[in-house]
Amino acid sequence: MALNIKEKLEKEIQQFERELTIELPAELKRAVALGDLSENAEYHMAKQRQEFVNARLGQLRKRLAELSLVNLNNIPRDRAAYGSIVILRDLDKDEDIEYHLVTSEEADVAKGLISTSSPIGKGILGKRPGDEVKIQTPGGAKEFEVRTLKTIYDLEEDEPAQ
Repeated sequence: MALNIKEKLEKEIQQFERELTIELPAELKRAVALGDLSENAEYHMAKQRQEFVNARLGQLRKRLAELSLVNLNNIPRDRAAYGSIVILRDLDKDEDIEYHLVTSEEADVAKGLISTSSPIGKGILGKRPGDEVKIQTPGGAKEFEVRTLKTIYDLEEDEPAQ
């Protein structure tokens, strides 16, 4: 899973680097050839795009570096962590909710993919079955009980051999 994210980020970085080193300089050159830069919309748009691409490249490189530091050997085998599937009992509604803890790039709340950096994700990190947790969400405080936990290691064991 983390490997796919790294590949996706590297691909996005390559696309932005190409735009920054090849496409934008060509656009700027064309815009400069049009003359007066003070009223040249093409030039100003290309410069703004260049600033955006530079900023986005910085963010992507930083995120890639952070992901490179993730050591899967440090993920606990008995507590909720990245890659875990956790079934929580919403104590207010008396119903179960299943969440899969993922990185922010993989998050999709509608599919139950919750980022480890989201309020709920942070709240259940390190928890075990039977633990109760109170989490402040945008909709107010919620109380949950961890019902079941499958760690990334349990999920690997469940996968059929190829």
